[in-house]
Amino acid sequence: MSDNIEKPENIEKPENNHEERIVYHDEVPQKKPLFLLRWFRKRPIPTAVGIIAIFVIIGGLAFFYKITRGLPPVEALRDYQQSLITNIYSDNNKVLGQFYIERRRPVSLSRMPKHLKNAVIAVEDSRFYQHGALDYFGIARALVTNILTGEIRQGGSTITQQLARSLFLSRERSLERKIKEAILAGRLEKLYTKDDILEFYLNQIYFGHGAYGIQSAANTYFGKDVEDITLHEAAFLAGLPKAPADYSPYHNPEKAKQRQEVVLKRMVDEKYIAEKDYQEAYKKSLVFERRKKEKEVAPYFLEYVRQYLEANYGSDMLYRGGMNVYTTANYDMQEAATKALKQGLRELDKRQGFRGPIGHRSPDEVQDIKKGKEARGMIIPPPDFGKDELLDATVIAVGNEGATVDTRSLKGRILFDDMKWARKRLLDPNDVEKFKYSEKAKPPDILKVGDIVKVAVKGVDAKTKETLFVLEQEPMVEGALLAMDPRTGAIKAMAGGYDFEKSKFNRAIQAKRQPGSAFKPIIYATAIDMGFSPSTILVDAPIVYEDPTLEKDWKPLNYDEKFHGFISMRNAIAYSRNVATIRLLEKVGTRGVIDFAQRVGIKNPLANDLSVALGSSSVTLQELTSVFGIFANQGTKAESMSIKLITTKEGKVLLEEAEVKSEAVLSKETAYLITNMLEDVIQYGTGQRAKVLGRQLAGKTGTTNEFTDAWFIGYTPNLVVGVWVGFDDRKSLGPGEAGARAALPIWIEFMKTALNQIPEESFTIPEDIVFTRIDPENGLLASDNTKNPVIEVFKRGSEPTKSSDASKPTQFFRMD
Repeated sequence: MSDNIEKPENIEKPENNHEERIVYHDEVPQKKPLFLLRWFRKRPIPTAVGIIAIFVIIGGLAFFYKITRGLPPVEALRDYQQSLITNIYSDNNKVLGQFYIERRRPVSLSRMPKHLKNAVIAVEDSRFYQHGALDYFGIARALVTNILTGEIRQGGSTITQQLARSLFLSRERSLERKIKEAILAGRLEKLYTKDDILEFYLNQIYFGHGAYGIQSAANTYFGKDVEDITLHEAAFLAGLPKAPADYSPYHNPEKAKQRQEVVLKRMVDEKYIAEKDYQEAYKKSLVFERRKKEKEVAPYFLEYVRQYLEANYGSDMLYRGGMNVYTTANYDMQEAATKALKQGLRELDKRQGFRGPIGHRSPDEVQDIKKGKEARGMIIPPPDFGKDELLDATVIAVGNEGATVDTRSLKGRILFDDMKWARKRLLDPNDVEKFKYSEKAKPPDILKVGDIVKVAVKGVDAKTKETLFVLEQEPMVEGALLAMDPRTGAIKAMAGGYDFEKSKFNRAIQAKRQPGSAFKPIIYATAIDMGFSPSTILVDAPIVYEDPTLEKDWKPLNYDEKFHGFISMRNAIAYSRNVATIRLLEKVGTRGVIDFAQRVGIKNPLANDLSVALGSSSVTLQELTSVFGIFANQGTKAESMSIKLITTKEGKVLLEEAEVKSEAVLSKETAYLITNMLEDVIQYGTGQRAKVLGRQLAGKTGTTNEFTDAWFIGYTPNLVVGVWVGFDDRKSLGPGEAGARAALPIWIEFMKTALNQIPEESFTIPEDIVFTRIDPENGLLASDNTKNPVIEVFKRGSEPTKSSDASKPTQFFRMD
C-alpha cells in the first residue's frame, strides 16, 4: 500500500445490523462459501433435508433406470424355445460334431416325482412356496450365519432368483448383478405361478457332465427318465446344482455321497420324509450309468469349420440356428487321423524317456483307495473309454512282475513288459538328451506305491479276468496330419495337435516349420521343368562354400555323413542326398526354384540362397501337402475346400454345393516324372517302411538340423497325406528321430484305414512320356556292353541319344 493513504479510524455500522466491511488493497479477501452451501445456510433445516432427499430420489431413479435398461423381458418365458443344434456332417452324412449353447430335454412338472421336487426345495429354497421373489427371512439367516462363522457358508438366493440368473444374467459377483437378479425375480413372480417357476428352474439348471435340466441329468447319471427316479437318487440329483463339478461321483465320489446325505437331512428337517426314510435311502447304493465320453473324432477340423461359419453367418445362427453343414471330411479317415497321431506321438514320447509320476498319494490315501472308502455306498461302472484314452491311476502295490493300480473306476495290473520303456528316465523334462537308462531296472525301480501315473487299458487277462493296463504319459511333443483329395482339394481328415482341449493351435494349417528334405521334390521338379531328367547324373562329393559374412565356411553334409560320388537324380532324391541336391540347385538357380514354388502354391517367403535346398525356409503342412497333391493330380492344383453344402433347419440352402476350383500349374509330364521318382523313395529309399501297405504310393521324408522337425508326405492318385512332428518350442526330438522314424509310422497307421475308403488306382502315364533302356552309371543309352541296364522314363524329346561306352569311366556331370 502507498504511504500517503490513511485508514479511517471510525466507521459507523448501518442500522440493519448487517456488518459492513471495507476491504483495503493490502488485505486478502476472505473466500465466500460455495453457492449451494450459502444457499442451504439461508434455508431452514427441514427444507434443506427435503432438497437432499429429492436429490437422493433422483439419483436412485437414475441408478434404477441404468440397472433396468436393457433387462430382457420375462413375458416370453412360457414360449421359450431351446436353442437348436447345428449339426456338422461327414462326406457320408455321419455326424462329425455339433455346435450349441446347451443340450436339454424339457419335461413338465407333472412328470417329476414328488420326492424329487421336495428334495430340490428342501436344499435350495425351503420357504419357496411361502415367500415372494426374495426370502427376507432367509437372507437374514444367511447373514447371521456368515457373520458368526466368519466366512460365506450360506446364500440367500431363492429358486426364482437362481432361475433369473441362469436365464438372463452372468454369474459375476457384483452388487449390480444382484439388484438385476432381484428385479427380474420380482417380474417372474408376478407373471408366473410357483409351479411354473419350479418347472422352468428344473428344466434350466445345470447338473454337470453336460446335463442341462433334470431329465438330461436323470439320463446322464442313472440312465432313467425323470419319473423313474427314486428317493435316494433324487437326493443325489438335488445336491448337484450348487457345485456340479465338486459333487461329481466320477471325480469326487466321497463328496457326492456326503452331499446326498445333506439333502436327505434337509428333507427330514422340513418334514418331507421321516427319519427311517432317510436311513433307508442313505444305505441304498447309488448305481450310476457308465460315463460316456463324447468321441472327439475331429476337434481341429470342427474348429476350422466353426471359424468359417461364425465369420459368414454369425454366432447366433451358428449356436442357435440349427444349421446342417455337410463337409468334405471322411468320418473313418478323420477318426483314423486323430488316433494315428495320438498313438504316434505317445510312442515317440516314450522313446524320449519317462518323466516320472504326475503326483503322489500319502499312505493313508492309498489305504482308503484299497478299502474302497472313497466310493462308499456308490457303484460307479468303469468309464466307457477306448484303449486310446489315458486315465489317472494310483499305484497301490509294486513287485518284480509289475504293479497294481487303481483308477477309481477300474483296478488292474501293469505287467513289466508294458512299463519297460520307463527304464529310460529323463533327468530334465525339457531336454530329451539328458536321461538315465538302466537295463537292469525292475518295476520297483520305476514306480513306487502312491505314485499317480497315466495308464491306458490294454485288455483283460484271459486267465485271471483282471484288467491289464499299459504305463503311459501325456506327450510333450506335438504333430499334425492333413489328408486331401488332390483332384478336388477336399479336406478328408485334419488333426492339428495331440489334444485340442490343451492347445487349440492348429498345426496342420497354422504352424510354419522348416520342411527339411520334404522340400526337395520342388527343387527336382524345377530341374525337370528346365529339361533335366531322372537319369541326369549329379555329384555327391564334399564341397566347401566360403562366405565372408559367416564366421566359418559352410560344409554341407549328408544325413549319414557319407558320399556316393556320381549319382542319378532318381537315386539322389530316393536316398535324400543333401550335397547332390545343393549342386543341382546351383545349376537351376535359387530364383528359379522360388518362382516355381510360388507357382505351385508356396506363399511363405523362401531364402534366396543355397540353404533352400535343405528346406531351411518355413512352410505350413497345408502348403506342402497341397504341392504334393499337384504331383498326384497330373500338374493341376485344386483349391482346398471343407464344406459342400449348408442348409437351414427348414431345408433352405445357404451355400450351394461347392464347385471344384482348379488350375493347371505344371505339365503332366513333369508331375508324372516327379511322382515316378518319389515312388522309388518308398520302393528302396528313405520311405520304404510304407511298402507294408502294398499299394502304389509315392512320397518323401523330411528331417531338419538337430532333428527339430520330422515330415512325411505321400500320396496315391486320389489321396495326398502329410504328417509333421516336432516341439512347439523347436527343441530337438532326440538323436535319430528323422522323418522315417518319427513321422512315417503315423502316416502308415493312418493309411491302413484311409486306403480302405478309396478305390485302388495307378498313376496315369501321360502320352508324351517314353521309356528308354539306359546305363545307370552315366544316364546314356545302354549298349551291348552295359552291365545291369535299367528302364528309365523321360519326357518325349529329352531321352538320351548317345550310346554308353562301358569301357570309359564317367568323368562328367551330365546336364542334358
